[in-house]
Amino acid sequence: MTQINSNFLNLQGSYLFSEIAKRRTKFIQDNPQAEIISLGIGDVTRGLPEAVTKAMHAAVDELAVPGTFRGYGPEQGYDFLVNAIIENDYKARGVDIKSNEVFVSDGSKCDVGNIQEIFSTDSIVAVQDPVYPVYVDTNVMAGRSGLFDSGIGRYENIVYLDCTAENDFKPSLPDRKVDLIYLCYPNNPTGMTLTKDELKVWVDYARENNCLILFDSAYEAFITEADVPHSIYEVEGAREVAIEFRSFSKTAGFTGIRCAYTVVPRELKGFDKDGSEVVVNDLWNRRHTTKFNGVSYVTQRGAEAIYSAEGKDQISGLVDYYMTNARIIRDGLASLGLEVFGGVNAPYIWLKTPKGMDSWAFFDKLLSEANIVGTPGVGFGQSGQGYFRLTAFGSRENTEKAVERIRNLSL
Repeated sequence: MTQINSNFLNLQGSYLFSEIAKRRTKFIQDNPQAEIISLGIGDVTRGLPEAVTKAMHAAVDELAVPGTFRGYGPEQGYDFLVNAIIENDYKARGVDIKSNEVFVSDGSKCDVGNIQEIFSTDSIVAVQDPVYPVYVDTNVMAGRSGLFDSGIGRYENIVYLDCTAENDFKPSLPDRKVDLIYLCYPNNPTGMTLTKDELKVWVDYARENNCLILFDSAYEAFITEADVPHSIYEVEGAREVAIEFRSFSKTAGFTGIRCAYTVVPRELKGFDKDGSEVVVNDLWNRRHTTKFNGVSYVTQRGAEAIYSAEGKDQISGLVDYYMTNARIIRDGLASLGLEVFGGVNAPYIWLKTPKGMDSWAFFDKLLSEANIVGTPGVGFGQSGQGYFRLTAFGSRENTEKAVERIRNLSL
């Protein structure tokens, strides 16, 4: 009989957003006339920028002609996109990134989940709590987590870095030896950020303690405050200790067509079992080329167009649209006396649930009484209990309507 990977049996329940979808579907079945407003999953609602669609149409036309047809492309990404990324996302900020350090992919979710494969299964992992569930679940699948302690709602071998209102949702450094540290800024789900000086503390810690930072900056385009870095590589020494993940999903509406990239500097080293140095970039390149055939040519031409003058202007309009939604939600909830965080440098609003209500109870109240779907904070970890996440990715009409519905609730 074929044995399964028993690590999968350590996973707790269903994936958070699958559970939300199931509850939403059940409610609609029982209440078919309900007009549901979804501010839960971080999916965008505006159309693709015109510059992107024009470039993709042109790319499709190229593929229709034998003389300009393209089959398999480079797994790491076409030079035209890699160079545009380097020039606009890094060189423009004074950061030096080489072309062989950029790996184009079909999404940051895939990359942050897959990157752990190149590290030892006995590596000690540290995550923020609350945290994007993929960081934890993929390490559970790999066997790094140990058993789940239902009494405290945590895995025994994972180091949790509590992010609470008491520490402004900014975690303290680990109190024990760790090997891999997942950091997400601007943060999902809390919407909070670190200044350059605050991020430097983490870089210095990683350098002093021979650990590696997995830095998810998928929401950097939403940063509005000048002292918040867009890349961890703006911090001196970060190239020696950090891998950075970026995405076009939220900024350019690529959630459906899929395109992102990961930066792995050549200075970044790991160690084999004998203590000899290994270049991490080489390992990721091997993993990437073995298990991935590359992002489609059409998609990459669309992504390249984001960096054109026309594309930048249209992306700026999308970001402004969603951040205006964030302000509407944030101000509307605050006017009701609710404790609200985020929504300034990120399209997420993190709120304290009223009257000591737990996260799932507040989810049910919003769904049943206001027909609004959000995300229970406890789904991101135990430190998220008693909190709730709303996204700014809805339409303006639905955003305003949702705030008005919440105003009419008995909270």
